[in-house]
Amino acid sequence: MSTASIITTGPCATRPPAVRPPPFIAGHDDAEPVTIAARTPWAALILTGAIGGVLSGLFAIGGAILMVPLLVWRAGMDQRRAAATSLVAIIPTAVASSATYLIHGAVDVIAAALISAGAIGGAIIGSRLLGRLSLTWLRRIFIAFILLVAAHMLVVAPEPGHAMALSLLTALGYVGLGVLTGVASGLFGIGGAIISVPLLGSVFALSGVVAKGTALLVSVPTSLAGTISNRHGGNSVDVRAGLILGVTAAATSVPAVYLAVALPPAVSTATFAALLIAIALQLSIKAAHTRRTD
Repeated sequence: MSTASIITTGPCATRPPAVRPPPFIAGHDDAEPVTIAARTPWAALILTGAIGGVLSGLFAIGGAILMVPLLVWRAGMDQRRAAATSLVAIIPTAVASSATYLIHGAVDVIAAALISAGAIGGAIIGSRLLGRLSLTWLRRIFIAFILLVAAHMLVVAPEPGHAMALSLLTALGYVGLGVLTGVASGLFGIGGAIISVPLLGSVFALSGVVAKGTALLVSVPTSLAGTISNRHGGNSVDVRAGLILGVTAAATSVPAVYLAVALPPAVSTATFAALLIAIALQLSIKAAHTRRTD
C-alpha cells in the first residue's frame, strides 16, 4: 500500500479543513452573508452625489430619498447599507444648506430646537429598526413610503400663512413631528425634510422658505444621531462613501437652486412626484426579480 493511500484512507488520515458557510445576520429571514464589502468606486459615488445634489437643489427636498435607490442600483449596496450610508451624506449637505437659510433669517430656531429634541430620539429608534427588519420588509416599506410621499405632493398643496403662536400644544406637536421624521430618517436614510416641510406648511402654517430652512437645520442633529446609532448598533455604514456623497451633493445643489427658482411650483411638484413613482416602480421590479432568482 502506498504512502499516499495510507494518508488518504487510513485511520489517521489527514482530512481537508471543513468549509464553514459564511455567517448570517441574526434575526433576518433573508439575511445576506456577512462579508468584507469592497470599496465603492469613486466615480459611482461622485455621480450618485451629483445627481442627488442637483435633485435636492432643484426640488428643495428629496436628495437623500433619491440617493438611496441610486446607491442600490449603481453602487451595489443593499437597502440597509445604502440607507445607513445616505444618512452620513446628509450631514455636510444639510450643514451647507441650512447655513444659507440661517444667514437670510429663514429659520424658526425655536421650532427647530423642539423638532430636533424629538427627531434625535426618533432617529435612534429608526436606526435600531433598520438593523432588525429584514431586507425584504425594508424594500416594501421604502417603496410604500415613496408612493405615500408622491401622493401627498400631488394631493396636498401647502398654502403660506401666519405661523402658529407658540403654546404647550404647539410645542408638543413640534416634538411629535420630530419623532416621526427621526424614525423615517434612521429607517430610510433620509434627512426628514421631505416629511417635515409639507407638514410645517400645512399644519403649523410656516411659509415655504422658513419651513425648508427649519427642516434642513433639524436634519443636521437628526442625521448625526442616526449615524452614531448605526455605528454603535452594528449597522453597516460606509463613512468614506457617505462623506464623498455629501461633499459632492453639497457642491452640486447650489447651482441647481437657480434653476429651481425658474420652475413654476406646480411643475416642480408634479415632476418630482412622477420621478418618485418611477423610482418606486423600478424598485418593485428589482425586488420581484430578486425574489424569483433566490
